[in-house]
Amino acid sequence: MWLNITILALVTLQRLAELHIARRNTRKLLEKGGVELGSNHYPVIVALHTIWLAGLWYLVITRAPEVAMGWIIAYLVLEAGRGWVIAALGSRWTTRIIVVPGETLVSEGPYKYIRHPNYLVVAGEIFILPIAFGLWWYAVFFGVLNLGVLWWRIRAEDEALKPLREEAQPPEPSPEE
Repeated sequence: MWLNITILALVTLQRLAELHIARRNTRKLLEKGGVELGSNHYPVIVALHTIWLAGLWYLVITRAPEVAMGWIIAYLVLEAGRGWVIAALGSRWTTRIIVVPGETLVSEGPYKYIRHPNYLVVAGEIFILPIAFGLWWYAVFFGVLNLGVLWWRIRAEDEALKPLREEAQPPEPSPEE
């Protein structure tokens, strides 16, 4: 049981640290003239993640399942991916959609290969951590809910970043060229 509690405590501390970093970065981005877009879905994301983690705590404490270390290793690989995302975005990383006029899109790190690497990590986390505790039904239930929320979030983010993507596109050659 100590291993279960240790794992969930570390995940909880990580989430709280990420929220602290996100709030700090959000404040700085807004001070630089950033504008938050798509905020209508943010409370849904917060609620989903809070209920997911609280439910994991409840189920793990009341059922004391055995930990599947292979799935914990997979989860740790995802967390390395999260670190890569945060490092690539630096002070731009936040849990909200903030667009700063004049900024360009990040195209380094995982963003060189995939448009939304953070959401890939989140989808994996929501699914894999419950599986590590043998909670397959929980993983599928919250995985599906999370995919719905991510679909909403990605659409909002793509719309917010559309002007920056258009600026980053090279101009099309004229017919004379």
